[in-house]
Amino acid sequence: IPKRDGARGSRTQAGMQWTTRPWAKNTLTSATTARGSLTLHPRPRSFRPRQLELARALAPEAMSDLLKEYALHELSPSDKEAVVQRPRIDFGSIADIVGPIVDDVRERGDDAVKELTKKFDRCDLGEVCVKLSDVPWPEGLDKEVTDAFDTAFENIKVFHEAQRQEVLEVETMPGVTCRRMSRAIGSVGCYVPGGTAVLPSSALMLAVPAMVAGCTTIVLATPPRQDGSISPEVLYCAKKSGVTHLLKAGGAQAVAAMAHGTQTCPKVDKIAGPGNQFVTAAKMMLQNSEAMVGIDMPAGPSEVLVIADAGADPAHVAADVLSQAEHGSDSQSVLVAIEGVDISEVQREVREQLAALPRNDMATNALSHSFIVRVGSLEEACEFSNLYAPEHLIVNVDDAERSLEMVENAGSVFLGRWTPESVGDYASGTNHTLPTYGYARMYSGVSLDTFQKKITVQSLSKEGLVGLGPAVEVMATVEGLEAHKQAVTKRLQSIHSSNS
Repeated sequence: IPKRDGARGSRTQAGMQWTTRPWAKNTLTSATTARGSLTLHPRPRSFRPRQLELARALAPEAMSDLLKEYALHELSPSDKEAVVQRPRIDFGSIADIVGPIVDDVRERGDDAVKELTKKFDRCDLGEVCVKLSDVPWPEGLDKEVTDAFDTAFENIKVFHEAQRQEVLEVETMPGVTCRRMSRAIGSVGCYVPGGTAVLPSSALMLAVPAMVAGCTTIVLATPPRQDGSISPEVLYCAKKSGVTHLLKAGGAQAVAAMAHGTQTCPKVDKIAGPGNQFVTAAKMMLQNSEAMVGIDMPAGPSEVLVIADAGADPAHVAADVLSQAEHGSDSQSVLVAIEGVDISEVQREVREQLAALPRNDMATNALSHSFIVRVGSLEEACEFSNLYAPEHLIVNVDDAERSLEMVENAGSVFLGRWTPESVGDYASGTNHTLPTYGYARMYSGVSLDTFQKKITVQSLSKEGLVGLGPAVEVMATVEGLEAHKQAVTKRLQSIHSSNS
């Protein structure tokens, strides 16, 4: 699902340097976050990207094809690290744009949101945020459309309901009981991008888990159309999924409105959902600010890694590659081809299918920083995939189930010949809001847990404290925390005196 909101992004390019591989001129080496800004340090402009050198040195014959090719056995460890690098975003420049927007919304609330929406979305808003119960169900949607969303809703609901956990209770030693219980986050925000595509599926993927979790306030933010209305498909999914408030705004201003609250928009405790680089920057800024708001994960451009063997249909492989490339110019598709794959046929299919896509220009740009890696075995393919840590991992091989034990880093996995990534994007039941940009190494996708917090409980009997207390006293003494020790000692003294 798209991780950028093209409409707003395209109108605010002036303060942004977007560098895509393999022709990046100003890629970045490190990042720090503090208060409301992000600082990234540029490499010298003379930096020559490793990807371009590798493409020319290792696979010159592929430069005329849409997808560059590498042979894994020819890549050194440093070469592999270079190949898996994502397109770099200059968050320093983006912060210069986003920071004032966040501050303006914090200070002026709805008035700031209205002005910014007029500037970026060319829309004169009446009401900024409304209770969804006051908004009628949309009219005029084809039954075929509502039936499709109803199917997706049910599957997403069933899968996320199954993630509910009973209270965990363990007696760690006699008389010492520990528990862990789940409680819903009271107020959450769901960001549904607009811009280059209408994304009602994202409304389902965010609001349904929040509804299942039991969140009492669910604010859905999405950019309005120029007449101030909301896409009827998004509205249908929002009302079906238990959304309580509709914030008619997108971009950094919507994130700031949910994080700080405005005259009409409730303040939320956590914000989830994909967005462009400005949305991502706003989320990252605000989680480290006085707004006291959590976020689901940092997100970058959408991506897929396809592992294919000789039995994979080249037409299917090409379609999977293009299904991510069409999301946006900054998307990335990677094919890891096990020995025996007819790569020339895959390249031909990509060219042929690309020509027929309505979003041809975006897909073509995305393919310019996409590539093929040739490997000798499924084991090598999984090893490279774990290094890349893809948002979506498609395993189109015989006995695909065998690959699961080798998968360490991936947002969501699509196993077998008949499992295109599209089913997860829309209606299989899993969530399509996933970690990108390599963050699958340490983040999970949106789930029921995203909208819950875990609370631990411990309870001790007298016998439990008698058994555990002395160890606690010793540890408190080692750390020099006398009051901690006394909290135990005085209770033990009471127990001993009552028993004497």
